[in-house]
Amino acid sequence: MAAVGRVSQMLVRSYLTQTRRQLSAAAAAGGHSEQAAKTWKILSFVVALPGVAVCMLNMYLKEQQHSHEQPEFVPYSHLRIRSKRFPWGDGNKSLFHNAHMNALPAGYEGHDE
Repeated sequence: MAAVGRVSQMLVRSYLTQTRRQLSAAAAAGGHSEQAAKTWKILSFVVALPGVAVCMLNMYLKEQQHSHEQPEFVPYSHLRIRSKRFPWGDGNKSLFHNAHMNALPAGYEGHDE
């Protein structure tokens, strides 16, 4: 069993050495790498940056149309179960509690319905 491990390790090592030699030979040839770098730089500025800008504009416009109303509170029995208190604050709110979006077991904060 150990012999199989040694043989496979030797094969992997020889493959990695051969790959390194091929890559270093291609890098030493020059010429092509400078042209490739120039091509990728141009693509970054012409394709990638405008693509990110269009995505940002799309997100901004969709957010402007989005309503920021608080969802209706429905007291489902399987949600907001508190078997023990949280070790911070009043013990009823999670660590990243958002009073607008996260309801407590009795409902949203500040609403008397």
